[in-house]
Amino acid sequence: MIYRSLYLTALALVAALFTSCGSTGSGSFAKMSLNSFSGFYANRESFNLPPVSAAAMAATAGKPRDKHKMPVYAFSDRSRVVRTTAYTSSESDHLIYGDKNATGTVLRYNNRVRSAAADWSFYPVGTTFRIRGLPYLYVVDDYGSALLGTGTVDIYKPTKDIMNVWGTRKVEITVVQWGSFTRSAELLRQRTGYEHCRKMLANIIRQRPDLRSVAKL
Repeated sequence: MIYRSLYLTALALVAALFTSCGSTGSGSFAKMSLNSFSGFYANRESFNLPPVSAAAMAATAGKPRDKHKMPVYAFSDRSRVVRTTAYTSSESDHLIYGDKNATGTVLRYNNRVRSAAADWSFYPVGTTFRIRGLPYLYVVDDYGSALLGTGTVDIYKPTKDIMNVWGTRKVEITVVQWGSFTRSAELLRQRTGYEHCRKMLANIIRQRPDLRSVAKL
């Protein structure tokens, strides 16, 4: 009888534990999970990157500059020094889109692949690159009006805390694979009601006149 009582008590405790762990919303466990997630990445990714190499800096000489005084590269240049910023889906200007990127898929942030935003006439959708000193692949699947006309790359972060840790940085990147101007034009032609989309599309057509029919211009 004693063993049976102990057994039932143990079952009750296990059930209570799972009920607590399964709760969502504003409970202490949910807060702890979010804080642990944020803290885990912020601590693990302190972003202590190596300085831009002398060779990469030397290669910027003589190149035209954007409004941030950063070099504008030819597409044959895969090694680049770029200005990067960071954003998250909980910012006021991104709330309308939730966790979706400009292609309609979910923003990525894992140990292998992460999302980034850029002017698609500089870095067409699907462009994949690495940041020197970090092990991840970054894929351009988003854009933003503030990026228009610049080579700045906006790196997606899952929380504001991690976004603020990154801040604004000049980093060295290597383009692993170029994305698709055709896919960029197909997506942007549906959004010409937005000035930044209209201007990105026009700049793509200037570089790729053969895509005029795709853009229906």
